[in-house]
Amino acid sequence: MTDLLLKEALIYDGTGQPPRQMDILVRGDRIVAVGPDLRAEGAEIHALQGLSLAPGFIDAHSHNDWMAIKQNPLPWFEPFIRQGITSFITGNCGLSATGFEKDSPYKDLVGGGLFHFEGTTGCYGDMDSFFHAIDGKVPCNIAALMGHNSARAGVAGNENRPLHEDELQRMLAVLDKGLKQGACGLSLGLMYEPGLYAPREELQAVADLCVRYDRPLTVHPRACSKVSMAYPQLLGRPHLLRALDELRELGRGTPLKLQYSHAIFVGRRSFPYKDEMLRLFSQMRAEGMQPGFDIYNETMGTTVITVVMPPWYQALSPQQKRKPLPLVKFKLLARASVLLLGFDFSDMTIAWIGPGHEQYEGKTVAQIAGEMGVPDTEAYLTLCELSNFRGRINMGPYSTPQIIEELARHPDVLFMTDGWVEAHGVQNPAIYDCFPKFLQQSLNGRGDTLPGTVRKMTGATADRFGLRDRGYIRPGAYADITVFDQQALREGVPDQNAAFGIHSVYINGRQVLKQGVLHEDALRTSGRAMRV
Repeated sequence: MTDLLLKEALIYDGTGQPPRQMDILVRGDRIVAVGPDLRAEGAEIHALQGLSLAPGFIDAHSHNDWMAIKQNPLPWFEPFIRQGITSFITGNCGLSATGFEKDSPYKDLVGGGLFHFEGTTGCYGDMDSFFHAIDGKVPCNIAALMGHNSARAGVAGNENRPLHEDELQRMLAVLDKGLKQGACGLSLGLMYEPGLYAPREELQAVADLCVRYDRPLTVHPRACSKVSMAYPQLLGRPHLLRALDELRELGRGTPLKLQYSHAIFVGRRSFPYKDEMLRLFSQMRAEGMQPGFDIYNETMGTTVITVVMPPWYQALSPQQKRKPLPLVKFKLLARASVLLLGFDFSDMTIAWIGPGHEQYEGKTVAQIAGEMGVPDTEAYLTLCELSNFRGRINMGPYSTPQIIEELARHPDVLFMTDGWVEAHGVQNPAIYDCFPKFLQQSLNGRGDTLPGTVRKMTGATADRFGLRDRGYIRPGAYADITVFDQQALREGVPDQNAAFGIHSVYINGRQVLKQGVLHEDALRTSGRAMRV
């Protein structure tokens, strides 16, 4: 393979230090030299005067492990590559595509209703087989967390009960094996089945595994709002703070690397608790834990349609859900919770219900209720039933631009998209331009410094998840490189379902994007499995 010589770019190296104008020599999949006026006989020269260069961006919270095993993965990764992302931390929210018993009768429950094995190259129960299936066969680099929900579902399905002792040990054995085989950590999804049914002792055992292996525990908390259906008391301590208290207890007295997933504040009445959330993180650090959190540059998010449905109601059969007493109780709780949250059914937009129900896509639940001539709660329940309780919604507000700007300056934050390409329905806008928006925010003086911003989407993420030789521009590092145009970023128009300001992308030393043109042949084999 011919050497590559990248000339005269302004280099942000992933350390957070000020940039320097230098050259980079790439041989094979590695950077072999960084310095001024480099020369290499026979090298292919890429002139980058006037452009900036950084390590390839790392999406700190992703579900693209499910897309990596698609039979043709490129369409699922294309928009991320266009926004400069070269690597992903996958398996978040407890919903990993691997990490379950090979002969489990519950494989159809793995994925929590959001993700499925249709159209994949196979079904891979352990981390070794998953990494083997994707290494050199996927566009981008993939690190993988093992999901507690996947492991629990594989053992006991979605039953609402504590695991029997033998089931608990089998589940922990699956997670332990995954960590031995190179998982970058474990993940909890306490708002999704079956993770929401796990008692404290079970969650503690999962956290203890992370401490033993010194790997992060990423957590989709039980609540991200002032009130939720996760706790029976609607009044008193805000639920998002109760959820943080629960996580603090899991790591108390240990050096647990707690990664709080998508720091959001669902509903306008949740916004005032941002400062208390940050104070709790500081307390955890003072007590010896290693907390961190991640954010996307969006004020809304994509989630399951059952997000405002209480766990006890989700556990009922379809027939039981329609019995008078539970139905009335659910509707009263749903109405009370949305009022206390500071959002309503007009803030819930249907992204997907299922085949034959495309007429609901892009409409709010309130709009659909008007068309049906029924109350909002009745329309919501009908939409849940039409989707077999597996529909998808885009929902907000989750934050404000001002909160995002403040959190982006925090020393313990990482950047991510939490997005994936959907085969049908309305897409999550984060898949298109989330990282360019962070860069634009920085260049316009509203976020962290540009060196700090680059670090939070590169070196800091690699350090947090133990990605060796990733996230930095230095000799010996893998040649994952993103080239961007600062002027184009400043002038870019966000939220147009397209990236902006990204000039070129290199993955493992191969140029895969140049001025908007994808090199599809290279992308068939450019990505690697990143074992820890």
